[in-house]
Amino acid sequence: MLRWLIGGGREPQGLAETSSVQTIGEEQIQNPYTELLVLKGHQDIVRFLVQIDDYRFASAGDDGIVFLWNAQTGEKLFELHGHTHKITAIAPFSSSDASEEKNHFILTASADRTVIVWDCTSGRQVQKVSCFHSTVKCLTVLQRLDVWLSGGSDLCVWNRKLDLLCKTSHLTDAGISALVELPKNCVAAAVGKELIIFRLIASNDGSEGWNVLEIKRLVDHQDNILSLVSVNDVQPEIKLPQSPNETSVQHLTSDEECVFAAIGKGIYVYNLQMKRVIACQRTAHDSSVLHIEKLPNRQLISCSEDGSVRVWELREKQQLPAEPVPTGFFNMWGFGRANKQANQAPKKMQDNTPMYFLELVGDLIGHSSAVQMFLYFGELGLATCSADHLVILWKNGERESRLRSLRLFQKLAQNGDLQLKF
Repeated sequence: MLRWLIGGGREPQGLAETSSVQTIGEEQIQNPYTELLVLKGHQDIVRFLVQIDDYRFASAGDDGIVFLWNAQTGEKLFELHGHTHKITAIAPFSSSDASEEKNHFILTASADRTVIVWDCTSGRQVQKVSCFHSTVKCLTVLQRLDVWLSGGSDLCVWNRKLDLLCKTSHLTDAGISALVELPKNCVAAAVGKELIIFRLIASNDGSEGWNVLEIKRLVDHQDNILSLVSVNDVQPEIKLPQSPNETSVQHLTSDEECVFAAIGKGIYVYNLQMKRVIACQRTAHDSSVLHIEKLPNRQLISCSEDGSVRVWELREKQQLPAEPVPTGFFNMWGFGRANKQANQAPKKMQDNTPMYFLELVGDLIGHSSAVQMFLYFGELGLATCSADHLVILWKNGERESRLRSLRLFQKLAQNGDLQLKF
């Protein structure tokens, strides 16, 4: 099996191990993604994929071009030109007027200091904003408030007509690198090592305007914040090791029960109720894991700088004692309390709570360079994008075979070539 390797980072302190990356047999009997469609068009690194609806998605990257694709067939629907430099952020949104047919749009930001709104039905450029003093690095749509936010050297709030409703003062030259929506009309913004919480407040004059108010700054991180995820019912305290850690948390995602983290070459599953790591694969890939997502069927998908995409299944260990992960790792994550009582609690729980392990069930080899991210489309399959300029659609081979047989059967029936004998 051909593998592409690109470097690697060190493990968190106390977690280093000499075991090699898991491998899987050629047959991969539990891996449904046995067919692929290679989608060509991009001329540089493809960094972003966003889902538009159940069967369409968009890709964008360093060539400044946006492509719209059909996730079922792999057909290129539109090729959108409007930016002159690489695309730095992308976000989908839809019309909220219940009296009209639902329309889908995407926002794209670029290093050319512009933001463009695209109509996904016609492929045309709806509007372009060119008033930014620095590159917009992130975009977030607050569907409930019918506004969208742009983050760069300041935080701007816009309505759907692209009217600027309000903005913060200049925050930093480094700018806002990530945004995440929080309850009570709040958003969290990653600004270098700081996490700034803003609240959107409706104007008192009866207009559609908003004001943005800074309400808190969290400055406990020792290095730049790379990923944000919002979780419920957890009271974290940020307690990092005194010595600098050389492994980055590249990506975070969550569901109602767990937080899933891509850390260095590994992936970790942290249970919010138990307040502990319940499963980890310290060497999930040969190089840094760039993106991770939880699927509905207790499976995880991860992609890496080594060019691979791997499918994991979270399974319960049956009466097998598991070596606990050092509590220093919990503190590195920022979960749990750094006092004696909290440190003793997990030890009592270890004998009574189930532990899990991540079993490799699929290894998707198709890209020749770092896989940046992916989208999961359920029965339509999986889309991945890479530094090799390609987008790949991974398909369930059995399903595609059944569909081909069905189409052939229908075609024969229509042409009268199908004769049933009794």
